[in-house]
Amino acid sequence: MKGSTGMDMQEEIEGLAILIRDLRKHKNLTLGELAARIGRSVGFLSQVERGLSKPTVADLTAISETLGVSTTYFYSLEKPRELPWVTRPGERRTLYYAGGITDVLASPNMSAGFSMLESHLAPGATSGEGHLTDSSEQGGFVLEGQLSIWLDDQPEPVTLGPNDSFQLPPHSQFRYANLTDQPARVLWVFR
Repeated sequence: MKGSTGMDMQEEIEGLAILIRDLRKHKNLTLGELAARIGRSVGFLSQVERGLSKPTVADLTAISETLGVSTTYFYSLEKPRELPWVTRPGERRTLYYAGGITDVLASPNMSAGFSMLESHLAPGATSGEGHLTDSSEQGGFVLEGQLSIWLDDQPEPVTLGPNDSFQLPPHSQFRYANLTDQPARVLWVFR
């Protein structure tokens, strides 16, 4: 399967693996130290760093927070573009997560004041069991399907449909899912 960049899925997964491994080593953390800090096993993290397993959105958020970078850091492998302020579908990076979520970087660059992702959620897709805690302010606009969001300690999610939007302050604790049998697409904006 070719991603929106023309790279196949395995190439994108391996690119993410290299970024995680290199950043962990740059921060002088062992595999065991990072695994302990994100609450995952060394074996799982080792498989992620070798491109054999995909992290969930919650896993990658925990990794980015622990290593002191925004989750958008993992989209940093630049693709050649016709114009520096425009991205076309074939010029975008794609991240494939466990749990049925695929994120495509829609922003032309990540050095601006905000970044945009188009998130594709398969039926039943989830960001992971645990809550995400991201230092970024973020929001979204549901393009199609439904997105359910659990914020803080709320036992029941808020379900958003097409043309609904949301905005979460930095350090919000949340998780999200597509609880339907239809795919969903969401435009996420991070600052």
